[in-house]
Amino acid sequence: MEHTYQYAWIIPFLPLPIPMLLGVGLLLFPTATKNLRRMWSFTSVLLLSIVMTFSVNLSIPQINSSSIYQYVWSWTINNDFSLEFGYLIDPLTSIMSILITTVGIMVLIYSDNYMSHDQGYLRFFAYMSFFNASMLGLVTSSNLIQIYIFWELVGMCSYLLIGFWFTRPIAANACQKAFVTNRVGDFGLLLGILGLYWITGAYSYFSSYTCCYYGSSGNFSCSSPFSSFHSHTLHNESNIFDRYNNKLLGATLALAQKDIKRSLAYSTMSQLGYTMLALGMGSYRAALFHLITHAYSKALLFLGSGSIIHSMEAIVGYSPDKSQNMVLMGGLTKHVPITKNTFLLGTLSLCGIPPLACFWSKDEILNDSWLYSPIFAIIACLTAGLTAFYMFRIYLLTFEGYLNMTRPLITINQFDNKNTFLYPQESDNTMLFPLFVLALFTLFVGAIGIPFNQERMDFDILSKWLNPATNLLHKNFNNHGDWYEFFRNAILSVSISYFGIFLASLLYNPVYSSLKDLDLINSLAKKVPKRTFWDKIINKVYNWSYNRGYIDAFYETSLTKGIRRLAELTHFFDERVIDGITNGVGVMSFFVGESVKYVGGGRISSYLFLYLSS
Repeated sequence: MEHTYQYAWIIPFLPLPIPMLLGVGLLLFPTATKNLRRMWSFTSVLLLSIVMTFSVNLSIPQINSSSIYQYVWSWTINNDFSLEFGYLIDPLTSIMSILITTVGIMVLIYSDNYMSHDQGYLRFFAYMSFFNASMLGLVTSSNLIQIYIFWELVGMCSYLLIGFWFTRPIAANACQKAFVTNRVGDFGLLLGILGLYWITGAYSYFSSYTCCYYGSSGNFSCSSPFSSFHSHTLHNESNIFDRYNNKLLGATLALAQKDIKRSLAYSTMSQLGYTMLALGMGSYRAALFHLITHAYSKALLFLGSGSIIHSMEAIVGYSPDKSQNMVLMGGLTKHVPITKNTFLLGTLSLCGIPPLACFWSKDEILNDSWLYSPIFAIIACLTAGLTAFYMFRIYLLTFEGYLNMTRPLITINQFDNKNTFLYPQESDNTMLFPLFVLALFTLFVGAIGIPFNQERMDFDILSKWLNPATNLLHKNFNNHGDWYEFFRNAILSVSISYFGIFLASLLYNPVYSSLKDLDLINSLAKKVPKRTFWDKIINKVYNWSYNRGYIDAFYETSLTKGIRRLAELTHFFDERVIDGITNGVGVMSFFVGESVKYVGGGRISSYLFLYLSS
């Protein structure tokens, strides 16, 4: 196994030839490179598959041994400072490498068909391969400097992918917004790295943790390097409360969005809030578990939404405002049944319905939150209900009822082929295959965190994989409980999820409209007095969510307009004051010179007269 570890440095470099060769080929041999476009996509998938196989090969022995391998090269060394570069292979690295490669392969296979009609096909694969290489470099980094470098590369790839269709004003503005906000966050990351170096005097993980462990800063007194670092940075209620706010904010912003991708994006924000919450409580295993289950479920949902958009373009044309608008969808079940079934599977998983993947991880986080603080647990349960509500809102608006958008036949040109459609069509097999594979992950990946030994509830594949990682929340517990306690806690979380699904069905299921004819519904509606008050509350909540919490309006008012006013004031000061002084001196010199010119005529007799008269 030692021999295998020595070649782990190739993990982030294997996908790198694709963007390099594509860049050179498009510059020197553009025609030949474009004619071989399918070859580049196949090569991208092949190289990433090799990385996945290598990552799996590294991870299997770690389940039993939890070994850690680090190799570094010294770049600069002196008495006070040393900078080293290398790679670190530990259980977390192997888990993240498998996660990145499996999802990345599915995205590349899916994109081969999704982007087939786009002129930027090769550019997209170059960006995606570089993004995969940057992510793999990030998770294999051996010190904080490498983390920062690869994180910047990931941010650059995000900027390029967000602004891929840069001719669209909305995409151009979005990538600029992402660039500016990332710069603010990355500056905070840089300050954190410098602060940690100032405290510990080292950039490497082990040196930093060792300094923290032995109390070199005088502020740490914990039982392990991991616990000391996280207890100092995360383990306080104010930070956990911020994570709850982030989770709850993401859930509320997704309640009234019309764009299907934007709704899923806010859902991601909410679910990552669960992960950060678990980290803040010290439940690191639960955090990583939810990161894994959510990654596969959300990848399934995003690719499913892409399949929906792809089918909607057949009747609304190439218009993101229409093809991504859930208000114009509906009734897609009979047109795209495979996409519908896989999307429903991802939706149920994200809602926390057993036995799907996200149920196991979310239920564990909810249980840990009850152990940590009942107040935080109540907020977490509320967010779980909101998640079920807005996810089934997405599903019902998209697939149930009747198609809300009909247009005459539209011809979509795909190079030499011309396909004419009247209704949405199911995607090709190249796009459906990744959905099927991700659906299998959504079904079964939760098994890695299920404790099959009743005597030890922490005896599962993921716990053995991460051993001996410290769990602050459960460090004094040898046994978390039994199956009876598990089912008792699960009933609460599942009931909350079903309640959210019921509310969404009540409000957005088209079948409910037929119930309006029943006397029971009409009698209840008539007996509710003064609904205007509740309507106002509902409208305010809807406006809050639809306008994204007025965050953009706040930024526009407080930052954008303020910066513009400051720029105008600076321009006025520069033009009128600075330039005014300079131009004033020049004008004054001119008039003085002119005056002297007329006073002095060039005659010696006049100069003698002025001199003698004075």
